[in-house]
Amino acid sequence: MNNMQQLYFGNLALDPNRQRRIVYYGRVSTEHEAQLEALEKQMQWYEDQTKYHPNWTVVGKYIDEGITGTLAKKRPSFMKMIEDAKQRKFDLIVTREVCRFARNTVDTLVLTRELKNYGVEVYFVSDNIWTMDGDGELRLTIMATLAQEESRKISERVRAGQAVSRENGVLFGNGNIIGYDRVGSTYVINPEQAATIRTIFELYSQGLGQMKIVNELTRRGCKDGNGNVKWSCIKISRILRNATYMGYICYNKSKVNNFLEKKRIKNLDEDSFILKKGDFEPIISEALWHQCENIRNGRIHKYQMPSGEERRRGTRIAQNLWVKKLRCRCGAGYNRFKWRVLRDGTPVYGYQCNYRTQNPAKTFVEKNHLDSQKYCDAIAICEWKLDLMAKMIFDQLWGDQREAVLKACQMVESCILSTTLQTDSEKAEKQKKIEKLEQRLLNLGQMRADGELTREQFQKLYAQTTTELDALKTQQNSVPDSAEEKVSFDLNKIKKGLSQMVDITAPRISEELIDEFVEAVTPVENHHYRWKMTFGEMKSGQERYNLMEPENSPVLSFTIDFETARQYRMSNGLPAQFRQRDWTDLNVEVYL
Repeated sequence: MNNMQQLYFGNLALDPNRQRRIVYYGRVSTEHEAQLEALEKQMQWYEDQTKYHPNWTVVGKYIDEGITGTLAKKRPSFMKMIEDAKQRKFDLIVTREVCRFARNTVDTLVLTRELKNYGVEVYFVSDNIWTMDGDGELRLTIMATLAQEESRKISERVRAGQAVSRENGVLFGNGNIIGYDRVGSTYVINPEQAATIRTIFELYSQGLGQMKIVNELTRRGCKDGNGNVKWSCIKISRILRNATYMGYICYNKSKVNNFLEKKRIKNLDEDSFILKKGDFEPIISEALWHQCENIRNGRIHKYQMPSGEERRRGTRIAQNLWVKKLRCRCGAGYNRFKWRVLRDGTPVYGYQCNYRTQNPAKTFVEKNHLDSQKYCDAIAICEWKLDLMAKMIFDQLWGDQREAVLKACQMVESCILSTTLQTDSEKAEKQKKIEKLEQRLLNLGQMRADGELTREQFQKLYAQTTTELDALKTQQNSVPDSAEEKVSFDLNKIKKGLSQMVDITAPRISEELIDEFVEAVTPVENHHYRWKMTFGEMKSGQERYNLMEPENSPVLSFTIDFETARQYRMSNGLPAQFRQRDWTDLNVEVYL
């Protein structure tokens, strides 16, 4: 506002009886009937004020119903009033008190100053504050601070009330949850939907992934909460996370960031959830729910991005072998893309860091001096180079173990044959004893009939023989039949599978072998790779080995030069067009 405008508006402010084009602003925090009735009285009160100011001409009313006053941008009528003020449609806003205008001190001061620039004054009737008076802003600051403090106290009282409700196991929301119907203040099982929920948990506990469960539910024609056969991984994930199904009410799944913005955010820290035993019947057992929870947690691990942001990644989601194994030096995973297509139509694939593909490149960041912008400069990796490194690692670490595997198979076969012969011998011996005891029972009956045994003697001997006979028959049934045992061990298939799995004489290492023994691959620098090999099963949920800061020295390190790469390409039938000037040696380190 220039000096002439300041002088003009200042003179106007000194004349309280000048003609004014005014608007009223009213607001109530909720749509509760009592609040709406209070708003009606509020507007009537405004109209009564007009009688005391004959120089006022009412040109409009702006009303926000059921909306908080802590954030101006969330009030549509209020924002419309500000836009109309820019158009000079009025020069005075009349509102009852500061807390009706805003409960945020910053909003109150910023907006009243903005309105002053447009030549619009605000009059807070109950507080007798005119924003264009000399001490108007000082008094407004004090009142706005008190209004904001009142909001903070209200927020604290609400949180305290919620804590009491949690202790009492009160159900929040409308109860829209598949598997249950909300009846009054509790849940009642919906039999058809509950059967679907049990199916989901049972399938997941058996090892099926979310996508397979979606396909299975669709195949069976199971309906969702809306009565449609329409499932997704998101729906399955929400169901598996919901503790309601084991009979608990879950609180603190989301929270408000602060009492001013009142932005509701999802709570990602499941450990901070509050579980309270409900008064309704569970659909599944607690044991089954926790079993599925352990499986779910075992399929997820956390990692940090360069920005410091923590993300979660499913370890079983990636289907491609190298996508599962690659981990960038920035902490992100890799995605697979089509590098090029050969003349014969064969696609060549490569892998690129996810973080790099989703953020600005290093050259862009440096050129534009974006110091706060994080980036990843890891180059893409061609798939055949990963296969080449795997081949050389296994050649040097593993050696040709086919003979050892076949020898092991022969030993297993010998043990099975020996066990089978032993089993047949034991069964024949037990059968002879059984027949002998059965004959003894017949003899006892004959002796009792001939009077050679008293009744008491017969009963005692008969009971002893029957007990011994039953025990032998039980033992005989527990010995597996040799024919069935032979069927369960198809040694030819075992030999073939194992010998193929460890056959590293082939041009390429099998995916099964890589998947079993390679834990992670990280490009610590461009063309410099670190491999982590594992010879023991990783525990569920275990963190990946940090190849940027290895705990020990490498067990193997080597360099792959152009000639080695060329020979590998020839042995795998890759195109001969391979130029030395485009090649950079690969440095490989292997850790155990």
